[in-house]
Amino acid sequence: MRALFASAGLALLLALASAPGASAQEAPEWMKQTLPDQAFKAHWDEQQAVMNPTGALDAKTKHLIGLAVAAQIPCEYCVNGHTKAAKAAGATDAQIKEAIATAALVRFNSTMLNGSDGGREWSSRK
Repeated sequence: MRALFASAGLALLLALASAPGASAQEAPEWMKQTLPDQAFKAHWDEQQAVMNPTGALDAKTKHLIGLAVAAQIPCEYCVNGHTKAAKAAGATDAQIKEAIATAALVRFNSTMLNGSDGGREWSSRK
């Protein structure tokens, strides 16, 4: 169920970033039609709380993080939505490239450590 929420939440960003006149205060129609009724309000409330641009992280940072994660999942809808939203929040092309490169580097290093079991030494430290 959490995966459904994550996918729906990221896809929401595409709708918000690309739909003309879309309001951040009202969920898009596709979300109302795809989420189970019992999950809709809770998911929308979480979406609004986490993606709130006045939180501890500004909107640009949140969308750069979202873009980096979306590039690694990979989810083309989420990449598109977070890219548009990050640019709308003031992200430069250089910042977008660096966010994606950072995520790629972390994923590469994780793959190498996990695949070779080379991280065991550090993971057992307290």
